[in-house]
Amino acid sequence: MSVTIFHNPRCSKSRATLALLQERGIEPRVVHYLDEPPTADQLRDILALLGRTPRELMRTGEPEYRAQGLHDPALDDETLIAAMAGTPKLIERPIVLANGQAAVGRPPESVLAIL
Repeated sequence: MSVTIFHNPRCSKSRATLALLQERGIEPRVVHYLDEPPTADQLRDILALLGRTPRELMRTGEPEYRAQGLHDPALDDETLIAAMAGTPKLIERPIVLANGQAAVGRPPESVLAIL
C-alpha cells in the first residue's frame, strides 16, 4: 500500500498522524509541503478525494489568509487554489493519501478510515 502524508513537523496533529501511521507499520512517503508545496492540479485532485471545497481546506486563522484578502466570499475556487499553491501555509494539515482516497488528520485517527 502506498501512503503519502503532507506533513508539517512543527504541527502537533501532523506529528501525531505520522506517528499513528508508523505505529501501524506504515512508512509513508513524507512530503514536507511547506518546502515542496502541492501544485494547483494536485490540490484539485486532493479536494476531489476529500469532497471538500477549497475554502474548507484552508487555514482561515493564518495571517496570510486575511492579508491576501481570501476572506472575500466572492473569490472563486481557482483563486483559492492558487493561493494555497502559492502560500502552502494556508493548507490544512496533515493530509494523508492512501488507496485512492484522502483524509485530513484532524483528529489523527480520522486517517484510519482510508487505510
